[in-house]
Amino acid sequence: MLVALAAALIVLVGLPLFKLLGLSVRGPDGFTFDPIVHAFGEIRHLEALGRSLFIGVAVAIISTCVGVPMAWLVSRTNMPGGNFVTLIVVAIFVMPPYLGAVAWMLLAGPNAGWINRFWVFLGGEERLLNIYSMEGMIFLIALYSIPFNFIFAKSALDVVPTELEDAASILGASRFVATVKITLPMIWPAILGGAIIVLLESITLFGTPALLGIPAGITVATTQLWQFFEFPPRLDAAAAYSLSLIGVTILLLWLQRRFLRRKGFTAMTGKGGERRRVDLGRWRWPSFALCMAVGALAVFLPLIVLLQAAFAKAWSRGFQLSNFTFQNFDYLLFKNSSALGSIWNTVWFSGVAATAAVLGALIVAYAQARRLMPGTAFLQFLCMVPIAIPGIVLAVAFYATFAPPPFSLYGTAAMLILAFTIRSLPVAFINAAATVKSLNPEMEDAVRILGGSRAVVMRKIVMPLAKGGLIGSWLLVFIAATRELSTAIFLTGPKTKVMSIVMLDLSEEGNFEVLSALGVLLLAAAAIVVWIGQRVAGRDFMLRRP
Repeated sequence: MLVALAAALIVLVGLPLFKLLGLSVRGPDGFTFDPIVHAFGEIRHLEALGRSLFIGVAVAIISTCVGVPMAWLVSRTNMPGGNFVTLIVVAIFVMPPYLGAVAWMLLAGPNAGWINRFWVFLGGEERLLNIYSMEGMIFLIALYSIPFNFIFAKSALDVVPTELEDAASILGASRFVATVKITLPMIWPAILGGAIIVLLESITLFGTPALLGIPAGITVATTQLWQFFEFPPRLDAAAAYSLSLIGVTILLLWLQRRFLRRKGFTAMTGKGGERRRVDLGRWRWPSFALCMAVGALAVFLPLIVLLQAAFAKAWSRGFQLSNFTFQNFDYLLFKNSSALGSIWNTVWFSGVAATAAVLGALIVAYAQARRLMPGTAFLQFLCMVPIAIPGIVLAVAFYATFAPPPFSLYGTAAMLILAFTIRSLPVAFINAAATVKSLNPEMEDAVRILGGSRAVVMRKIVMPLAKGGLIGSWLLVFIAATRELSTAIFLTGPKTKVMSIVMLDLSEEGNFEVLSALGVLLLAAAAIVVWIGQRVAGRDFMLRRP
């Protein structure tokens, strides 16, 4: 089984990367630099890459400056409503960035956006906001990146004791000085890890730049990659251009390793150490209000405008009883075969991908932890490699490898399921490895002594004991797959469209009412999954650091 799994990982991870590298330096007559010249020989292509880097850095700075303080307020202070703030962060994570972009198109569109219309109603002469801009893209991407910084920082703060801060306070340091000079340096690896994840996600995001940047004439790296597939398609140039994103990823991971090298971040304390909460005094409620402001921008306002548009004949007519209708949902569920098929495709593609990722990750994590065979470190490497491959690059690599013969998988369910599985494998493996490490091997040894096989051990011992962690991991991967757009954009076919692709099509058609209804259905399904996850795997199953 392990050998078969290793072969599958080599084919699904290694082969696409080699194919991508080969396409970027090979032409009809053999070795050539033509694809690289075409990809980077025009100034607009380099400008698009530069814009992506600028957006990524700006988003990482903004989301870190918002997410880390929110995590500190929830984890270390007596701010009221900490659990509710955590719930809001979960809601921000569940809201797909492209759906948030659609909502803000209705809120801050330059002409018909609700905020601008209200501003004119108050007497303003010019529009107040224009979401179709570089600033608008940075704002939206940063807004929906906050959960990454929050999760990383809160996970670290929850395990770092406060004794060193108390000692600093006794010696005369203010709470602010103790936090800046002691607490933040202690969780620096988590802060840096969250910032790097946000930067990489921002650079490789497709939905928000496509919805807001293309109408504004702002091209970034991901939309430039999309243009390489316009007629006539230049797959070789797309492959060469994709390598730049992999290069950025490798560089960032190397910088992270260099910054953290030869530094220790472990607090030596007694039994677990105490964690006293900081008394904010009169700043308790203003701090809660600031967290609620983030929730309003990311969840409450978008959800209100999406619900209004979903139940409206024409969203621009506003909240009128005569404008209320169920026709958008009726059209989606009973009349539009493409939309109805996308709902079914999203559910079962994501479910199968989550199951395959979790089972594969569990087998590899168990084999490595119990040292069942040599070479398990290589299997771990293959499971973690996709974390360094941006989603849109993975899609290009899959297209180049599995679309042509002999595989001929383009437009099939297998293509999307395999891509979703590989994309989700690192998160599944990290969760599986943590779960397996928490299991005591003595019960497994007892079964083996009594003649049970490894399969019996997995089925009777490991799976039941690891059930909670595995279910939490499955739900996390499932939710991530349902909102995946960057990978699906290059691999979907007419019969395998998922909800994210249909939403993008509806946006291009300007059919925001039906689009909002589809988004409401997606959010309702995600809310049900989150509720099930909290009931089965615990309230924090989505807040475990990936």
